[in-house]
Amino acid sequence: MQLSAVLLIAAATLASAETITTTQPSPEEIEKARATAVPLSPTSHVKGLAFDRFIQIWLENTDFDDAANDPSLKKLAEQGITLTNFWAITHPSEPNYVAAVVGDEFGMDNDDFWQLPSNISTVADLLDTRGISWGEYQEHLPHAGFQGFYYKNQETGADDYVRKHNPLVIENSVTDSNIRPHQIKNFTSFEKDLREHKLPQWSFVTPNMTNDGHDTDITFSGKWSLDWLTPLLQNKYLTRDTLILLTFDESGTYSIPNRVFSLLLGGAVPRRLRGTKDDTFYTHYSAISTVSANWRLPSLGRWDCGANIFKLVADKTGYVNYEVDTTNLYLNHTYPGPLSDDPTPNWNVPLTGHERCSAGQGILHKVKRTWGHLKPTYDYTTPFPIDEKHNINTGVKFWKPKRHHGH
Repeated sequence: MQLSAVLLIAAATLASAETITTTQPSPEEIEKARATAVPLSPTSHVKGLAFDRFIQIWLENTDFDDAANDPSLKKLAEQGITLTNFWAITHPSEPNYVAAVVGDEFGMDNDDFWQLPSNISTVADLLDTRGISWGEYQEHLPHAGFQGFYYKNQETGADDYVRKHNPLVIENSVTDSNIRPHQIKNFTSFEKDLREHKLPQWSFVTPNMTNDGHDTDITFSGKWSLDWLTPLLQNKYLTRDTLILLTFDESGTYSIPNRVFSLLLGGAVPRRLRGTKDDTFYTHYSAISTVSANWRLPSLGRWDCGANIFKLVADKTGYVNYEVDTTNLYLNHTYPGPLSDDPTPNWNVPLTGHERCSAGQGILHKVKRTWGHLKPTYDYTTPFPIDEKHNINTGVKFWKPKRHHGH
């Protein structure tokens, strides 16, 4: 596909999105949609190197120290590994969610209604290469595959579900399908899938705007996390060989480095490592590179390519993570792109050559076929985004440590 065609698709997609940003469907419309929006729960049993199921749960807008000192999260930390050097990508919320499933945020510096064109591949495409089941669980999503901008609590009027916290519904490569939207479900479906042993091997969990701390605070979201996770961590079906990432979309203070409190929990965490800390540098892109390395999947060729892999998996593959001097790193704003308030005309082009990204399985064939005739926009092999043209994150030192003999 030529670049002009790529841009035409994107322009048409974004233009159509603008017409449906402001209204909430009526209860009658929701009930009518529920009749055909049947949740789907595909399952699979593909063995991974370090875990067989990956669940990530996102909370909202909290500085690292505030989360680390929360009593509820401290209790959870005793059961897992605290990632002390985990970074969000930018501000505000939506670009972080998008980045975690497509490997880029395309300059997004707002929480607007977006639909990414269908030629942007996602983590779902990676998982599908090996038949690994996936799904999303969005609290108070009115029905499976709902694509609206928001849905308020019909009794209290509180903000419950918001599209900006639902990363896969923002991708046309997901919503254009007749099947994929049915795998984006609510918490009622989570409870049913758990009860019937039909949880997918990859899932993204978003609490509502109250429980995730967006409209409350860390005390509330921390307690919700402890209350919600405690019985799940005791459920042998869910936790067996499962890695749970509990993290935050971004820091609450925009002027400080965008480091966020994160925990690894679940049965895939060895007992000897529970209650410990991991100081390795990670970003939201590491969630993609880790999943790719664990299941021997390709890369999207974007910022997931060079992203560090969670040590649990890196130790299994022999991959040596980058070390990063974060003294001058902030990751608190985006680089220019087609989704910014001051948009550029072109979409970022991923790597499509023979690069061996951190996961070690090359680039997704679909990405190579779509973008291979174009020059990559960035050197995506770095552990965090660097834009030399606009002097973003330049000068931050990173290096590969020498491996010890015999390891």
